[in-house]
Order: sequence, then structure tokens, then C-alpha cells
Amino acid sequence: MEIQLYLSFCLAAFLMALMPGPDNLYVVTESLAKGKRNGLWIAFGLNSGVLVHTIAVASGLSLALKKSDEVFLAITYLGVAYLLYLAYQAAKEEPMNLAEASSSKKDKATKLYRTGLLMNLLNPKVSLFFIAFLPQFVREEANWSVFHQFVLLGITFMLVGFITFASFAFLAHQLRRLIQKPAFWKATKWIKVIVLLFMASLLLWV
Repeated sequence: MEIQLYLSFCLAAFLMALMPGPDNLYVVTESLAKGKRNGLWIAFGLNSGVLVHTIAVASGLSLALKKSDEVFLAITYLGVAYLLYLAYQAAKEEPMNLAEASSSKKDKATKLYRTGLLMNLLNPKVSLFFIAFLPQFVREEANWSVFHQFVLLGITFMLVGFITFASFAFLAHQLRRLIQKPAFWKATKWIKVIVLLFMASLLLWV
């Protein structure tokens, strides 16, 4: 793969990660509410799903998904149901101040990672996006096979996305230190609920 083409892909991936969207907004609200640890693990889960989607595109599974309306709808509805469940769980959280949040029992890393991963995997539109996006940076005449080029791009997209999302988590955590009122916790909780409901609606209607 030509270095100029690869650097162009890195820039495109970075700009996409910077664009305001449900994923990075969810990382920010989780970091504001519960600290950077939660935001980092969710960001890791969200971006790990990218590699799965990339391999699906490279192996042709995503094209099969695109052609099967039944499978596409089934995965979409699973994704909507999971996001609604997360919104319900978030709505049940009790408001607390920063001191209480710091001393409360921390969420397990595996649970946070799984949350981010499933949010990504249960969105079939991510695969459709990669079907349209990744082939623009793949060259059949390159020294690497097409499959290996796809994998390289997927790993790069995952790393760029995670570094960007992690930066959001750290910045949100620093902002959290400045705001220690219970009302702030309550506000971020409901923002998180709204973000999850918005993500569910995007799956259904966009």
C-alpha cells in the first residue's frame, strides 16, 4: 500500500472520529458521569467492533448481510433492543455527587468493554459504511493481498478511533473535576439516556 494513500486514510479516520456523533458523545457523557475509566473501556469496546466489521467486509460477509433483508432487520432490531435496555439502565441510576461517585462500587471492565462492543456489533449499518468507505483505499495491484489491506485499514481505523475517543474521555474527566454538584450528575445521566434513545432511532429510521 502506498504511504500517501495510507496517510490519507489515517487523516480521514481521524476526522471521522472527531465528528460529533452518538458514539463519542456517549463516551463523553459516561466519562463526565463516572470518570475516565468508564469512558476508556467503552471506547475500547466500541472501537474493537471496527475490526470485526472490517474482517466481515474483507471476507464478503457484509455483502451477504446487505443482500439479506431478513438478517439485516434481525440484527437491527437486536441493536435497537440493546440500546433501549441501556437507556433504561441509565434512567434508573440515582443522582450522586462526585465524592459519592468516586467511592461507589466501580463497574467491571469486562462489562464496560462488552457494552461498547455490542453497541458497535449490533449496528449493521457500520458494516454497510465500511463496504462503501474501505474499498476506496484498497489497491489490487499492491504488494499486499486485498484481505490484508482491509485488515490493516481496520486496525488503523480502530487505533485512531480509540486514541481520539480516549482523548475525549480524559478531557471530560478533567471537566468533571470542576463540576461537583449533584445536578450535574443528573444532567449527564439524562443526556446519556437521550443519546442512547437517539442511537436506537438512528438504527430504525436512518
